[in-house]
Amino acid sequence: MSAAFDAGLAVLLFGVAAWTVASRDRFAAVVGFVVYGSLLAVAWLRLHAPDVALTEAAIGSGLSGVLLLGAAARLRGGTEARRPAAGLRVLAAALAAAVAAGIGAVVLALPEPAPTLAPLAAEDLDATGLGNAVNAVLMAYRATDTLLEVVVLVLAVVGIWSLAPDARWGGRPWPRHEAAADGVLPFLARALTPVGVVAAVYLLWVGADAPGGGFQGGTVLAALWLLVVLAGLLDAPATSGKRLRLALLAGPAVFLAVGLAGILLAGSFLAYPPGWAKALILTIEFPKTFSIAVLLGLLLMGAPRRSDAA
Repeated sequence: MSAAFDAGLAVLLFGVAAWTVASRDRFAAVVGFVVYGSLLAVAWLRLHAPDVALTEAAIGSGLSGVLLLGAAARLRGGTEARRPAAGLRVLAAALAAAVAAGIGAVVLALPEPAPTLAPLAAEDLDATGLGNAVNAVLMAYRATDTLLEVVVLVLAVVGIWSLAPDARWGGRPWPRHEAAADGVLPFLARALTPVGVVAAVYLLWVGADAPGGGFQGGTVLAALWLLVVLAGLLDAPATSGKRLRLALLAGPAVFLAVGLAGILLAGSFLAYPPGWAKALILTIEFPKTFSIAVLLGLLLMGAPRRSDAA
């Protein structure tokens, strides 16, 4: 039964992927992408990787799907892209097949058992005080990479803001959304926000010892924020706001401060003194989660379009 389910899931994944790529309708292609991401999250669960599944469902399918839906809506009514020539399409398909075959060959050529650093990482897992091995790796063994990932999000937001016309710099993204007070969207925003905030805090807190963490919690908060804005219950923030910019920098700033303190207290950047690892990691995670929520929300809202608060 388990094998049949996995085989059916694999067939669905390939089928939805092919349909998404082949679809000529923007909206249908985006829906296919969201469905593909949801199925991929189930596949990661079947591979016993719940952390990756949560990330795929929240970011790969959820927020990315919202971003693509917004892009499709903005392109509606525009000029359709010219269909590539048959020869070019065949060449692209051949190159894609060659890359897929090369990746498959590399995977099949790996020695048995495959090389891994998992035993070495597991030996020192207790020193971090974390029960979640994935979070321990992200916040201890490759903490510099995690810090840079947050910094890249900040730079991405600055890059998007820079696309605004000079007259709109420092203004607000999106038009002001209005919805009927008794409509479905405001009802959902009011009903889901308290539950979603609790779920986000739970994902953040439980990430120390179980699947979850700051990125997953921050993504849930970003989705709730976007829902409230789309429901017309809250206006998009002015990009010139000091509080907004403080929220953007709080996570990376605390992360960097803890890293620099590690030079004095433990001898190297982002090293944790014995017995203090879990406390310092949680000190990083809380502001980082809030900053990620704001960063992801602003990435989806786009460049400032209006200079007034209306």
